[in-house]
Amino acid sequence: MEGDSRREKIVEMLNDAAEPLSGAALAKKLKVSRQVIVQDIALLRAYNKNILSTNKGYILYQPPGMGKTFRRAISVKHTDEQMKDELYTIVDSGARMLDVVVEHEVYGQITVDLFLRSRQDVDEFIEKIAKSDAQPLKSLTNGAHFHTLEADHEGVFARIEERLKTKGYWNEK
Repeated sequence: MEGDSRREKIVEMLNDAAEPLSGAALAKKLKVSRQVIVQDIALLRAYNKNILSTNKGYILYQPPGMGKTFRRAISVKHTDEQMKDELYTIVDSGARMLDVVVEHEVYGQITVDLFLRSRQDVDEFIEKIAKSDAQPLKSLTNGAHFHTLEADHEGVFARIEERLKTKGYWNEK
């Protein structure tokens, strides 16, 4: 299969998938190496395909519904023990968490796609961290980090800010 047709097939597979697809799963289905898939995903992103790389695999991100969606970056700070509660607070308030961002003093801005939209997504993310030797990205910055959030209406952000301030997670910076 040639590159252009393979990339079209990747977009089709991601569009049809109910769950994220791993690079290994895409590679196996398309009979290429995982590295070829990584390169194809990079090219697709360059062509403005909104493909997110989550901890569960790749997704073709399309904002829900036909209406306008709103995005906002927030600054938070908390301990590892508070992480699950912080994430629950955000998704329970009606937002989708698109990423986590830290400002590292040497490497600059580091951004990782998360795409958490429910308690189940949060639970799976927390479980994956617990089962690995990896530290949360916020450990690089003493707990301070940012999230890009998306919601279907602006009022969601005020609710999130209020709840995170009450819990002491909001970082005024």
